[in-house]
Amino acid sequence: MKMKAKGILVILALVVLAVAVESDPDTVTKVKTVRGKKVCTKGWECNQWSQFCCNETITDYFQVYQFEEWFSKRNTPVAHAVGFWDFQSFILAAAQYEPLGFGTTGNKTEKMKEVAAFLGHVGSQTSCGYGVATGGPLAWGLCFNREMSPSQSYCDDFYKYTYPCAPGAEYYGRGALPIYWNYNYGAAGDGIKADLLNHPEFVEQNATIAFQAAIWRWMTPIKKSQPSAHDAFVGNWKPTKNDTLSKRVPGFGATMNILYGERTCGQGDIDPMNTIISHYLYYLDLLGVGREQAGPSEVLSCAEQVAFNPVTTANTATS
Repeated sequence: MKMKAKGILVILALVVLAVAVESDPDTVTKVKTVRGKKVCTKGWECNQWSQFCCNETITDYFQVYQFEEWFSKRNTPVAHAVGFWDFQSFILAAAQYEPLGFGTTGNKTEKMKEVAAFLGHVGSQTSCGYGVATGGPLAWGLCFNREMSPSQSYCDDFYKYTYPCAPGAEYYGRGALPIYWNYNYGAAGDGIKADLLNHPEFVEQNATIAFQAAIWRWMTPIKKSQPSAHDAFVGNWKPTKNDTLSKRVPGFGATMNILYGERTCGQGDIDPMNTIISHYLYYLDLLGVGREQAGPSEVLSCAEQVAFNPVTTANTATS
C-alpha cells in the first residue's frame, strides 16, 4: 500500500505542475553564484538550481505547433493511442531533467538537436507508419503507447529478490521508449520515483509518466561500462581506446548502440537503423536546424559499431 500511495503522489505532483504550466506559462530566471559558478532556476520549467537552467529551456525553441507537426497523425482514427500523447505531457516530463542538461546543454542548435534526437527515437519506436501511409511514414510517431499483442508476460524470476513480479502485473512493452520486463519497470520506477514494478499500467495511463520513464532512460547510464545516451550525444562521453577500436564515437549512432545494441548496430546498413535515423533527420528539418547538422555517417550511423551490450538472450533487452 505504501508503494501504491507513492505512485499516486507522483501523479498528483504532476497534476499540480500541470496547473502551474497553464496558470503561469512565463518563466522567471533567478541567478546566484555557488562556488564561483553561476547557477539559475527558471520558474516551473527548470526549477532546480543548475548551470543548465541559465540557458534557453525547451519551450524557448520547441513549442506546441511543432509537436503537432512532428506527430501529426497520432490522433487519427486508425492510431492506437488516440488522445493519449500531448505536448504538455512531454514538457512536464522534460522539465524534471532540464536541470540535468536535457535539452539545455550547449548552444541553441545543440539543444534543438538533442530534442530532435530523443524524439527521433520515440517517433520511430511508437510509429504505425508504413511506406504509403497518408502524410508519409514519418508522420505517424506516437501512434502506440503499448504493445498491442503481447506474446508473454515478460516476468523473469531471476530478479525475484530485487524486482519480483507483482501478482497479476503484465510487463509487456509500454511507453515512449517502450519498457519490457519486470526488472526494467522496477529500475525505471526507481528512477522516476513511481511504483512501476507493482503498477506497470501507470505507463500506459499517464503520458507524462511515459515520457518521464523514456527521458530517464535517455539520461541514465544503465551499465557502468556505458555512457548514457545523453552523454554520448552531447559529447560528455570520452571514448576509450577499446571504444575507438570498436568504431564507437560520440553522436547519434552511439545513442542507438546504447539503447538497442546489436539488434540495430554493427549489422551494416539495415532498415531498423535507417528508420530511426530517418525520423531524427526529419525532425531536424522540421525544427529548422537542417539535416546537414547531423554530422558525417560515422557519427550519425552505428552500422559499423561493435555493440556496447550484446543481446545473448531475448529477455536481456532494455527496451
